Amino acid sequence: MNRATWLQDRRMQKFRDVLSRWERRELSMMEAAELLGMSERQFRRYRGRFEEEGEAGLIDRRLGQVSPKRIGAAEVERVLHLYRRIYRGWNVKHFHEHGVRDHRFSWGYTWTKTQLHTAGLVERARRRGAHRRKRERKPCEGMMLHQDGSRHCWLEGHAALDLIVTMDDATSTIYSAFLVEEEGTASTFRGLLEVFGAHGLACSLYTDRGSHYFYTDKAGEAIDEDCRTQVGRALDRLGIEHIPAYSPEARGRSERMFGTLQDRLVKELAHARISDIETANQWIGEVYLRAHNARFAKPAAIAEKAFVAVDAAVLRETLCSEDERVVGRDNTVAYEGLRLQLPQSRTRSHYVKARVKVREYPDGTLAIFHGPRRLARYDGEGNEIAAPTGPSMASCSPPSRRGLQRAELAEPAVRRPALTASRHEAPTAAWVGTKKRATRSNKETAARAAAAAA
Repeated sequence: MNRATWLQDRRMQKFRDVLSRWERRELSMMEAAELLGMSERQFRRYRGRFEEEGEAGLIDRRLGQVSPKRIGAAEVERVLHLYRRIYRGWNVKHFHEHGVRDHRFSWGYTWTKTQLHTAGLVERARRRGAHRRKRERKPCEGMMLHQDGSRHCWLEGHAALDLIVTMDDATSTIYSAFLVEEEGTASTFRGLLEVFGAHGLACSLYTDRGSHYFYTDKAGEAIDEDCRTQVGRALDRLGIEHIPAYSPEARGRSERMFGTLQDRLVKELAHARISDIETANQWIGEVYLRAHNARFAKPAAIAEKAFVAVDAAVLRETLCSEDERVVGRDNTVAYEGLRLQLPQSRTRSHYVKARVKVREYPDGTLAIFHGPRRLARYDGEGNEIAAPTGPSMASCSPPSRRGLQRAELAEPAVRRPALTASRHEAPTAAWVGTKKRATRSNKETAARAAAAAA
């Protein structure tokens, strides 16, 4: 006896037992129908069919018949052909979305998954374990951002690249995503600059304990909060809390997001026939993120946003690497194998032995600061970038004399007499020197003065 026959016999026996109890008036018609899991009207129909045809009347008359809504074999073959030829390796949900959008699928996701499972094109997913604990999302946007990088073969024909993603915790909205050769301080500043420049400053940033985020004395131990990295210094200056994660499970939300991106974004880039990094980054920012956020972003519990507006110039001068250097005797600064020549300044003769700060921006340019004053800017090869011409600081021209009939000359100023000059009313020559320092010339002068008086 197979299982279907056994289940049919159990249903027959249960119906006979409930019907006999109803006939003995132990159950009302409503109670009998509730025990059988049907409506009162359906119980009356089944009772009538049982009295007329016996147990054969209780068998479902749809068994063995083809459903009028059944999809034809030609359509099933078309779905399987599309998956084999174009979308092989895609997950069922992703394939079904493209089928509805591009191939006019009119059937549901479950039917599509069943056909792919039956044909052996897609493996059945293993049952996941119970989620033991879930951290609640932040109530509004801007309270916490996730930033992380995932190394994967994102582009066909390229080696593994890093995808840097900055995501909001409250809504799972991806604000920034781009490909780089290697994750590091520059890529972190680039992502933060894109997000903060477009939306404002967030309250906190949640990251792993990578060496460009935190300094850890020993692997696996707690971070050193007293020794800050370039990223930690910049976030502290902006007043943003930097939160470290001590396990991949703690960053489950961003880890699941990367699982989705590794499955979908790779196929979307290949489907769009994009193979270079620059074009891929432009396409991700302009096309993919809009569709991804519309599909996966969730509404925040509170509509109010926690972002704080910030000046773009402050962001640029803060989200960059900053190192202190001492100017050499030839007015040059050594930085990463380059010799940065300081230009001549009108404010001081030289900067030899002065302590300056070299800032390296995410775009690769450099700048040297002496205190808050910028001395010069350089490109990535150490060549000085000419600053734009500033406003003229020359003194104003003398006022026009147009309309005067003749030139009005100013009277010459009276010159003050020298300290050693004689008084105008003095009848004799001036006395020079002092009695304490009577030199020969002074004695002769005194003798001539006495002779003249006699």
